[in-house]
Amino acid sequence: MSKTHSDPAKAEAFAARLLTVLNDGALCLMVSVGHRTGLFDGLRGLPPSTSEEIAAKAGLNERYVREWLGAMVTGGVVEVDPATGRYSLPAEHAAYLTRAAAADNLAAFTQYIALLGGVEDDIVECFRKGGGVPYERYPRFHAVMAEDSGQSVLSSLESHILPLVPGLTERLDRGIDVLDVGCGAGRALNRMAELYPRSRFVGLDLSEEAVGLARAEASRKRLGNAEFEAVDLGDFDETAEPGRYDFITTFDAVHDQARPLRVLRGIHRALKPDGVYLMQDIKGSSRVEKNVGHPIGTFLYTVSCMHCMTVSLAQDGEGLGAMWGEERTREYLERAGFRTVEKRELAHDIQNNWYVVRK
Repeated sequence: MSKTHSDPAKAEAFAARLLTVLNDGALCLMVSVGHRTGLFDGLRGLPPSTSEEIAAKAGLNERYVREWLGAMVTGGVVEVDPATGRYSLPAEHAAYLTRAAAADNLAAFTQYIALLGGVEDDIVECFRKGGGVPYERYPRFHAVMAEDSGQSVLSSLESHILPLVPGLTERLDRGIDVLDVGCGAGRALNRMAELYPRSRFVGLDLSEEAVGLARAEASRKRLGNAEFEAVDLGDFDETAEPGRYDFITTFDAVHDQARPLRVLRGIHRALKPDGVYLMQDIKGSSRVEKNVGHPIGTFLYTVSCMHCMTVSLAQDGEGLGAMWGEERTREYLERAGFRTVEKRELAHDIQNNWYVVRK
């Protein structure tokens, strides 16, 4: 068959797929609005109701709620009774759309679509001229990441994540030194500090905004054993205090560093000889063809292109990107000096690998 030959059936199928993409992209924006305004939480358990009743319960403008409901009905999210004009959210849908769903709440992730869309002009310019988009161009990113972390990490921290390292919780209970590199808004570190008051916790992050959020939470919770510092980790391999920490964590933080190998070498330097490094990073392969069929592969490459990769390049960094993959992750850990790397996976987590790393 000639390469110039066009298969009409294939062309029509692709056009139909693009129409689905168009509708689903729009639906993501509306699901994000429903999450942020609390409409899904209000609809959960509510009997079939009019738009006026739904708006009143949520404390929102009825006209906007009515138009939103139109998108929800045509998108197959909310059901409407044509005889009464009353709307309802099926329990099966609420199980993935409400804050009560905790880690299963996929509505929280739809916020990334609007957030990334806000820097589209900047990204297009980078396509033309190179460079990157700096952190300050993402005004809600740390808030959304904190919510994401609250669902994906905090909900499983005690039950699944810390137990990945045998004996770790007992050591934390007795009292050890812990470092979180690229701590963001500090949700995970503050939670550990709350759970294990005998241990001492330090969080490092490039963003002053994120560190401010972390300190504010620690202050609200009166955590005297948690401290945070805004610091550029580009020379962490030289500035890290040798052998200070018993336990070091990175939660989805290495791949967007300007100089990830230097960060990993700094972690190796800062870790005690018998210490443990727990690394959460994106599940995937370094080879794009092996990511075909990844349940959220397109989403992850998009987040990578429009955030993780570009914020690194904005610092004249390496621009690894979120989908650097397991093969390259292992290569970097070996080059950083680590000799033992054990990969763990959590049954409920389709997005991350968890690496238990030792010297």
